[in-house]
Amino acid sequence: MTKIDNGPPNYRDFLPPIIKENYGKWEDHSHVKPGVLVHYGPAGELFSIRVGSPRLVSVDFIREVCDLADEFCDGYLRFTSRNNIEFLTPHAENVDPLIAACTARGLPVGGTGNSMSNIVHTQGWIHCHTPATDASGIVKAVMDDLYEYFGRDDLPNKLTIAMACCLNMCGAVHCSDIAILGVHRTVPRLNHDVIRKTSEIPSLIACCPTAAIRPDPKNKSVTVVEERCMYCGNCFTMSPGMEIMDARNDGIAILIGGKVSNARTAPSFSRMVIPFLPNTPPRWPETVAAVRQIVEVWLEHAREGERVGEWVERIGWERFFTLTGIPFTDKHIDDYIFSRESFRTTAAFKY
Repeated sequence: MTKIDNGPPNYRDFLPPIIKENYGKWEDHSHVKPGVLVHYGPAGELFSIRVGSPRLVSVDFIREVCDLADEFCDGYLRFTSRNNIEFLTPHAENVDPLIAACTARGLPVGGTGNSMSNIVHTQGWIHCHTPATDASGIVKAVMDDLYEYFGRDDLPNKLTIAMACCLNMCGAVHCSDIAILGVHRTVPRLNHDVIRKTSEIPSLIACCPTAAIRPDPKNKSVTVVEERCMYCGNCFTMSPGMEIMDARNDGIAILIGGKVSNARTAPSFSRMVIPFLPNTPPRWPETVAAVRQIVEVWLEHAREGERVGEWVERIGWERFFTLTGIPFTDKHIDDYIFSRESFRTTAAFKY
């Protein structure tokens, strides 16, 4: 039968032989050292060597990484959801030479166990049309400052950081220990001429999640009810006449306490702790300092095994703001009328 291009290829065709042989039969795994995991099965061991990588990479970089995989791992590697590279090999004797080769090329090895993983992030100024700030630039600045924690595994628990450049948040800011979020703070400026010429008015009105956009028959355009606007920028996706970017008022918010893990406590959504920091490229010193302050206070006061959110829930949010020196303002109060005290996010049900 002729093979057709119908959906993605079967992932099983690309698994290393050792994984195929141990599939469904894995017995155990252990953490050898920062960046190195080993899984045990009846067919043998599989070593995973985790290496930090930028999210936006060049073809030359990919070729260099593939050359390392060919030399040490029979050509097998994978990319994690947080933009790490994992080299996969059943040969224990190849682990240390691979680490040495990565180190010689400036590729950091780490991110496993109780360490800081790579920062997952969105497109930012390089590719997106609605960002309130950059993504890759901020991630580079923050990761440079926290680089030491990627190669250590003596943190209270793992530390995940995420970056999203606007409220539509292609990143994982709702479920990461520390999240950096680009925020718009002004309603879109309406370019009625562009809206009339380029937009489907019904679709533009329907795209608003808070019904802030209303028809304006007189101008054959739309109006915005300012008090209902949440500054998400979704309308700009539907019409370039909804000009949401604002160089003076756009900036960054910091959130903490999210996680998807169901261990010890239920999964949790992150909560805002810093409502606004200015856009100060190219190194964003205010954002970098704020993230480091939160990380260092967590390291000093958390108990073994506590994620950032678990630590804050134990000591109380009042104590968190005192320890970090972050001012508490009216912006921290959730006055959204449809918000709930809690959401069913856990696999553990109470009857």
